[in-house]
Amino acid sequence: MTPRPDAFDTLAVHAGAEPDPDSGAVTPPIVMSSTFAQEGVGRPRKGWEYSRSGNPTRDRLERAVAALEGGEFGIAFASGSAATATVVELVGPGDEVVVGDDVYGGTYRLLERVARPRGVVPRYADVSAGGPGLAAALGAVLTEKTRLVWFETPSNPLLKVTDIAAAVRVVSESSGGGRRPLVAVDSTFASPALQRPLELGADIVVHSSTKYLGGHSDTVGGIAVTNDAAVAERLRFLQNAIGAVPSPFDCFLILRGLRTLPLRIARHVANAGAVAAFLAARDDVACVYYPGLRDGRHAHPGADVAARQMRGPGGMVSFVPAAAGGLTARERSVRIAESSRLFALAESLGGVESLLELPAAMTHLSVAGSPLEVDPALIRLSVGVEAADDLVADLRAALDGSLG
Repeated sequence: MTPRPDAFDTLAVHAGAEPDPDSGAVTPPIVMSSTFAQEGVGRPRKGWEYSRSGNPTRDRLERAVAALEGGEFGIAFASGSAATATVVELVGPGDEVVVGDDVYGGTYRLLERVARPRGVVPRYADVSAGGPGLAAALGAVLTEKTRLVWFETPSNPLLKVTDIAAAVRVVSESSGGGRRPLVAVDSTFASPALQRPLELGADIVVHSSTKYLGGHSDTVGGIAVTNDAAVAERLRFLQNAIGAVPSPFDCFLILRGLRTLPLRIARHVANAGAVAAFLAARDDVACVYYPGLRDGRHAHPGADVAARQMRGPGGMVSFVPAAAGGLTARERSVRIAESSRLFALAESLGGVESLLELPAAMTHLSVAGSPLEVDPALIRLSVGVEAADDLVADLRAALDGSLG
């Protein structure tokens, strides 16, 4: 009999974490060696030669995340930006990349200041529209030169949601039977605990494993997963040739984080829902962006899509305070950011602790003056796993205090 497939929660604990074959250790040892003794000239032992080219601990991480994404091939990198840059290397001079119009500032910087000078042309579109709107948005930017379609869902920092299956369908239809552009989804804000883009037709899923995969703000990493053997072979070649690989210890930390990913994500989602509901009920909050809000003046336009393709709306919430108390929205946002007690003022996201930042001045400073420019008063929250009542109380005090 074929064994029943393991549930996601079980995979999270066991994928890539098989007991060490030599000692039986249930926490596999970290292989820190930079090089490996070979059986003879041209005969590496079990395929291991040099840790840039391959490392047993990194191999465990790559297998683990691939399993959690329902994918066949995982390729790990030294950061999420390194993973992004390597995927963009699949595109050559003269080719075009269609990009969602709300992306991490570092991705925009890479595309505009690294890829564009080497001849790659980024074309931006709002791919969060549903139905005919999505087809129209993509149709306006897809050309015979498009080789890659890249978007985040949920996006950073406005939490836009893209219908992955519909986007893949539109891209496929646009190719007219010819070579279809690759579709890559940055699923960092969701993690595989909430969303698996490969099952929805995407060719590549990318994560900053610094975030929810690691989950403890103590390591930096990135990973790409694909089912396409040719794409995997090329990414693996680039991984080795460029050399932006994670250390074995970083791989170990992310592997350790994966084992509690479902538990942490459940708490992130519950807490983010409580925080979003609190913010949405305040008259002095102008906008709340959260895919779990389905009713009221802050109802998210992508809530139905999120409910259909995700197993929860995630742990990220963004909002804009209203001008009040004689202060502008921007002035209030700075006061809120600098007075919160439990939400640390810091970049990054996805750790067990709650974080708060102003994207326009921090993670998205590179998009200033561009069509992707962020509202200077926007506050982005990474809602942690603390007690929800404490987080709400902290935000209430910060909001009240910002009124003067």
